[in-house]
Amino acid sequence: MTRAKPTTLHWLLGLAVLVALAAWPVAKFLFLFPQDQWQVDIQVYREGGLSVLQGRPIYQQMTDPPQLLPFTYPPIAAILAVPLALVPFETAAWGWTIAQLATNVAIAWVAWYHLRDRVGAWAPVLVGAVAGAFLWTQPVGDGIRFAQVNAFLVLMILLDLKRPRLPALQSIPPGVLVGLAMAIKLTPGVFVIHYIVCRRWREAFTAIATASAVSIGAWLLIPPASFAFWGGALSDPTRLGPNDGSANQAFRALLLRRGLEAGSTELYLAWAPYLLVVGGLVFWLARRAYQQGDWLMEAAVVGLAGFLLSPVSWVHHLHWLMVIVPAILGAAAGRDRLRAGLALIPFVWFVCTMPFWGVLWKRESRDPAWFGDVLVEGNVIGTLVILGILAWVITRTDRELRAGTTTVARSGSPATPEISRGS
Repeated sequence: MTRAKPTTLHWLLGLAVLVALAAWPVAKFLFLFPQDQWQVDIQVYREGGLSVLQGRPIYQQMTDPPQLLPFTYPPIAAILAVPLALVPFETAAWGWTIAQLATNVAIAWVAWYHLRDRVGAWAPVLVGAVAGAFLWTQPVGDGIRFAQVNAFLVLMILLDLKRPRLPALQSIPPGVLVGLAMAIKLTPGVFVIHYIVCRRWREAFTAIATASAVSIGAWLLIPPASFAFWGGALSDPTRLGPNDGSANQAFRALLLRRGLEAGSTELYLAWAPYLLVVGGLVFWLARRAYQQGDWLMEAAVVGLAGFLLSPVSWVHHLHWLMVIVPAILGAAAGRDRLRAGLALIPFVWFVCTMPFWGVLWKRESRDPAWFGDVLVEGNVIGTLVILGILAWVITRTDRELRAGTTTVARSGSPATPEISRGS
């Protein structure tokens, strides 16, 4: 069956929907925000780029008061930020925002392919609606607010895992884009762990080799910065901001907010069981998704793992929400009402800004006091709720495949014997 192709009108409608939904989030963060909080991460990137150009110690520089933020990324990120240092700050900030919006559209186009295929010619409208709607969630909206890099990393990794591979990427071995993302920001390293768990040695080696080659190249260009980062800045979590603040929604931060001291034996004794249990679960689930041939679910679970297992997790690190929701929807693409209802939970949860509500609740000394504490940990709880939903979807798919009642879209990944028999 030949599907209708989008017309010029469909593309224009898609653009109009995107603009309509994006108007308030973009206006709020680009026009109405206090000047001292405006696009603060672009300031960080530009300081890194300026340091490369001027030969300054990259990891000793701070942005202007009152933020006083250090550069926290590997040296290659500072080299890549040089173009941002060559243009005025406002130009860099607006250009970065436009690039993020375009990248979110690309993520929506790739990740929402099941529903996009269903709507046919209306695909541009769907993608515009998805990309615009997710700007109202805290993880994606904060990417615009702070001028973050997460959207670009999510797209790179998503394209690397996508099956079948895009024609433009046929000549690029799988693992290269994951390796590049890992060289820019360390958290994508969870995908290498996933490759190893799945015994995908070639992809693991390619990702590690790519990240290593890029990092060695950066060392050859700016050796003092490389020594400074790998020799000290990397192991200092305080450079990332106050670890016990409500904005840090890692489980380690929850423990710090409960009174455990950073670096204490008590903290590690409380955190280690969580890492073992949650880490074991997420990588087992990701392996099952891979064996089911569901590359989208695989990407969603491992992307969530980066947030769950990191010692410092700002909410904008959960840009993977744009992938998690369609992964829950699955190939049924809305026909399965239960999965559609479950997919709505993460979206609604992260439209809410529970940690900020909790801070206000505690600041105003409202009763009951414990409710404010729960709200402050809202995103920690939310990510564990998402993990539970993903676990249910994957195990349900396993049961259905064994019973032969459903078919997982084949994606080039090896299938389990159960899948072969069930389909």
